Amino acid sequence: MKRLWMIVGSFAMAMTAAATTYVRVEADGSKTYSDRPIPGGQPVELQPAQSYTPPPTPQNQNSIPREQQLLQQMDDFRYQNCRLTPENQATFTNPESVSIQLQATPALRGEDTVTMTVDGQPVSSEGGGYLMTPVNRGSHTVQATVKDSYGREMCTTSTTFHVFRPSVNMPRR
Repeated sequence: MKRLWMIVGSFAMAMTAAATTYVRVEADGSKTYSDRPIPGGQPVELQPAQSYTPPPTPQNQNSIPREQQLLQQMDDFRYQNCRLTPENQATFTNPESVSIQLQATPALRGEDTVTMTVDGQPVSSEGGGYLMTPVNRGSHTVQATVKDSYGREMCTTSTTFHVFRPSVNMPRR
C-alpha cells in the first residue's frame, strides 16, 4: 500500500511540475499556492531542477567484467625473450659443475612450468635452473620449454656447450 501511495505521489508531483504555479500573499503575510489562476495571484517562476549528466563510460576494458579481462591478459601474454645460460657454443675446461639457467623477459610467472632436458634426458629444474654435476667431457645440449597453466607452449630455447678435459696424454687438442 505504501508503494502505491509513493507512485501516486510521484505522478502528482510530476504533473504539478509541468503546470504553472500561482501564489498570492494574504493580508496576514501567509501565502496561498494554486495550480489555477487566483485573484491577486502571480505566476511563480520555478527554476529548473538541478540535474547531473555523468560522463560517458568508456567502452574499452571498463565495460568488460574483471574475470574476462584477466582471461584476455592471460591469452595476450607472451615472453619477449627466453634464453639459456651458458651461452650457445660456450667451452668449459675441467669444470666441477655447470650451472644452467633459463632467463625470460618478462620474468617467469609462478603458474608457468619449465621442462628442461640435458642431452635428451629430463632433469629437475626448480625455477628454471639446474646444476649439472658431474660434467663429462664432450658436447652437451640443453633444451627448455615453458608452458602456461593450460599446457600452452609459451617459449622454447636450446643451447649447446662443450666440456674440455685435458690429460697428460692429450694436453691441448
